[in-house]
Amino acid sequence: MKDFAEKLLNGFIRFASTKAVTALKDGFVLTMPATLVGSLFMLLANLPFDGYTDFMNKYLGENWNVGLNQVSAGTFNILALIIAVGIGYAYARNEKQDGISSGLLALISFIILSPSSLAIDNSTVPELAKGKSAEVANVISTSWTGGNGVITAIIVGLITGLIFTKCMKHNLRIKLPEAVPEGVSNAFSAMIPGFIVVLCSAVVYHLCKVFGGVSFTELIFKILQIPMQNLTDNWAGAIIITLLISVLFWCGIHGPNVVMGIMAPLLTANSLANQSLMDAGKAVTVANGGHILTPQIIDCFVKFGGTGITIGMLIAALMVARSSQIKEITKLSIVPGIFNINEPVIFGLPIVFNPFLLIPFILVPLISMVITYGAMAIGFLAPFGAVQVPWTTPVVISGFLLGGWKAALIQIIILVISVAIYFPFIKKQDAVLYAQEQANAQEESVDAEKGGEAATAVAEPVKA
Repeated sequence: MKDFAEKLLNGFIRFASTKAVTALKDGFVLTMPATLVGSLFMLLANLPFDGYTDFMNKYLGENWNVGLNQVSAGTFNILALIIAVGIGYAYARNEKQDGISSGLLALISFIILSPSSLAIDNSTVPELAKGKSAEVANVISTSWTGGNGVITAIIVGLITGLIFTKCMKHNLRIKLPEAVPEGVSNAFSAMIPGFIVVLCSAVVYHLCKVFGGVSFTELIFKILQIPMQNLTDNWAGAIIITLLISVLFWCGIHGPNVVMGIMAPLLTANSLANQSLMDAGKAVTVANGGHILTPQIIDCFVKFGGTGITIGMLIAALMVARSSQIKEITKLSIVPGIFNINEPVIFGLPIVFNPFLLIPFILVPLISMVITYGAMAIGFLAPFGAVQVPWTTPVVISGFLLGGWKAALIQIIILVISVAIYFPFIKKQDAVLYAQEQANAQEESVDAEKGGEAATAVAEPVKA
């Protein structure tokens, strides 16, 4: 069993360390400035206060939020473009190559592979007669540069990064003398890999359009992205994601980085799909194409206070701890824990490979997911849209910003449950550590007495 566990963990480590997964994680991190800034402006336009919109309409006019909504449109609606550039850049940079050129080639490839026309009708252009439709050519539709194009962006970023780095490493490039400025040299170096990327993109687009009647981005959305989103957005997917995050972290592997590095793009696409429903004035329900599982559930409900919701353990420790070790670790960890940072307690107590705390470390997040998912499934809490809060936002505050008092109430319930579950386990851990400390203190006391007796025995003959 030990050998099997070791092989399994080594397999996870190898998978998480592959070039593709590393580029995916690093590239997706580059979307954070856009999503956080966009979330801030979207939140200002939709604060969860009763009567907020009516108040603003009354004193600032009905168009008071036009600029705020434009910011969110200019961030979330181009998320796929940012992902393509970010992954292409990260892949090449990790290989010690020119990341900027690789990222820009990924952007060009994504645009080539995406629709270049937009169908309109009376609902979008009132001037058109009812029942009539038209097609506008030579446009980039934000329908595909946002959440719907995420999987294509990942594919494009990884393949472009691979082609670019292979060309560079095999010197398949135009070399200029060293006296030429670096920027000019890099531009010429990127011409051959750029030609290969653009040619491949054009061929793929042509084949998809001729034989399928759709672009590559539309095809991927239909055959890959929708099934993958639906596969993750159910009870089984929610439980598996939550379980993997906790188990990997207990084994010393940063579970959120590994799991969310892969799942974050899909869950982000879920939240953007929900936002599209909200913008259209529709209820965010599964029947309408809405999604329950989003990044906000993971960040603000399944692992607030840190993975394992260890803030509950720290509160329980403050109530029961007698051992010096747990007291000191709790004092050092409580403030970071409030801001969802729990590495001090994960590795300081430690929780990693600690059999006393394995059960609550896994059980508390699972219960949290069941409560949150269930609250949305029964309609008590609305699924989340594109608004996100910084991951360091303390519990209750993050819930209120995302979903008003209902989300904050669910967080409070989860926090209370986490304290109750951790309590007997941390009490047992504390009793063991306290007994060890007492035994060590007693041994030191005995050693000190023996040392004193020995010193007296030595001193007496000298005195005589």
